[in-house]
Amino acid sequence: MVSPPAWPPLARAAALLAVAVLTCAPALADGLRYRVRIDAPRPLDTLLEQNLDLERFRGNARIDREQLQRMVRVAPAQIRTLVATDGYYSPEVSVRLDAEGDEPLVLIRVQPGEPVRVGEVELELQGFEPPPGQPADRRYDRDALLASWGLPRGAVFRQADWEQAKRALLRQVVQTRYPRAQLIDSQAAVDPDTHLALLRVVLDSGPELHFGALRIEGLKRYPPSIVANLNQIQPGDDYSEAALQAFQGRLQDTGYFATVEVSADMSAVIGEQLAAGEATQAQAQPQAQAQGQAPAPMPPLPLLVRVTENKRKNASAGLGYSTNTGNRASLTYDDLSLFGLRMKSALTLETKKQSAHSDFYYPVTAQGYRDSIGASFERSDISGEITSVAAISGKRAWGTPLLERSLTLEFLSETKTIANVETGSSKSLPLTYGATWRHLDSLLFPTKGYVINAQLGGALLPILTDQAFVRGYARAVLYHPLGAHSNMILRAEGGALASREKQGVPAVYLFRAGGDQSVRGYAYQQLGIQEGTAITGGRYMSTGSAEFQYWFKPTWGAAVFYDAGSAADTIKDLHPKSGYGVGGRWKSPVGPINVDLAYGHAVRKYRLHFSLGFTF
Repeated sequence: MVSPPAWPPLARAAALLAVAVLTCAPALADGLRYRVRIDAPRPLDTLLEQNLDLERFRGNARIDREQLQRMVRVAPAQIRTLVATDGYYSPEVSVRLDAEGDEPLVLIRVQPGEPVRVGEVELELQGFEPPPGQPADRRYDRDALLASWGLPRGAVFRQADWEQAKRALLRQVVQTRYPRAQLIDSQAAVDPDTHLALLRVVLDSGPELHFGALRIEGLKRYPPSIVANLNQIQPGDDYSEAALQAFQGRLQDTGYFATVEVSADMSAVIGEQLAAGEATQAQAQPQAQAQGQAPAPMPPLPLLVRVTENKRKNASAGLGYSTNTGNRASLTYDDLSLFGLRMKSALTLETKKQSAHSDFYYPVTAQGYRDSIGASFERSDISGEITSVAAISGKRAWGTPLLERSLTLEFLSETKTIANVETGSSKSLPLTYGATWRHLDSLLFPTKGYVINAQLGGALLPILTDQAFVRGYARAVLYHPLGAHSNMILRAEGGALASREKQGVPAVYLFRAGGDQSVRGYAYQQLGIQEGTAITGGRYMSTGSAEFQYWFKPTWGAAVFYDAGSAADTIKDLHPKSGYGVGGRWKSPVGPINVDLAYGHAVRKYRLHFSLGFTF
């Protein structure tokens, strides 16, 4: 039985001597030029090309024929060591130097033979017992931990996989209630005759740790409730890195802080904890040994939050362009502490749309509610329909990124002009409930999972409302990987509105289709109800899309797509208009950038679309 690969002493000495000679030899005007030809199956050929001395020193100005011959002599031992790291312990190796001619040729041939595979795996878990007084259902799931072992019986024994499996096992434990767990022993005995590796790993859990009270450092302008209300970790909860990261993410999302660090304060109280733990264990040791009980639990770890507050006031300006609404100029102004609220305001001037809004956000409540109030004005000129809408709204949002919900009450006052003819004004007081489900592998660059958004609301009472209505809307996007470099994106969208008359319903609650995030190949909201030379919204809308993406580089890709959809006043009039084309994709630091060239089949025109990220 032998241990995993280590350099044989003779080969190691010879290699070191060769390196020393190469380093200390007088520099020559031109080193000896030679070639190396490796005949080995993949991926061993790449492994040898990247690590073999004969390859690494090729082209070195200090090489001469004597030094080349020395490297050829030690090459077989080096090759055996290298291929053993990939699981081959009994290779047939031949290295031959063809010195004829001005450029010698080194011929290397490797037959790896049968790989060594994992045989018996002994995973010994020490500790992991619940402290005295805790119920049996608090017992750590040892079976699940063992089942997660990443180098099972029958797998090829590669050194990199062996190290990765040990790290993954330890990482799985330290991220939970045993952050001080450690590997106290690991052995791999390789038998080249049977081509088996016998593995043994001993993992000690260390003490079970729990969270304690919350400590906050760095607050100046804001009350502690700004942080405490976002904390879902209770004193006594099991230690969890995932809980720490989630808490930190919630604090960063508030916008109040330039930096946020959330941790269990081990360094500040480690001496106190160890002393308390040792004293408790020493006092209870005789009785614990007599009764076979586990040691007493360690004191809880304080939950430490360190923050650096952002500047209170921030202003910014920007220029841009959208294929939906044209040229854009914007001005934003934020105040993080105005009358105890966070204010965000913006003025946006676009070719087809102009808007101004100011929103005030209350601190998150202890129950997790995010309340806000705001006012806005928007004027748009889309496909011959000109609308001006003033709104005052109040919103309550709650939940997590996996399931986010909201309830919005707003008052809208709208004037509308269609085909240069003013059609009057209307007012409405709708209440809308919305929910968004996210199950994605990445929120910034999703490749697997789904997102669903659904809304249901309306204005049913004759209070500040000209026309009662009920409205429902849903949108879903599915991401499905097709391989290492390709994926499919499927999208569906639909909406319906019920009212006695359409006149009096705000245009923003009617439906139109077309544009970057809808049916490509058509202008923004070009698909709807034709009224003279203008296009207005309908009671019903349905769209769908299928897109195939191929990533020929990690950040660059291409896509082909097919979109279809329409809007109408009756379901039977929903005749879908199709658009299809090709596009380019770039994973920019701020999200995916999409550039598409689409052909609108109904209008028989090509249109260029540009978009950043995806809605939701």
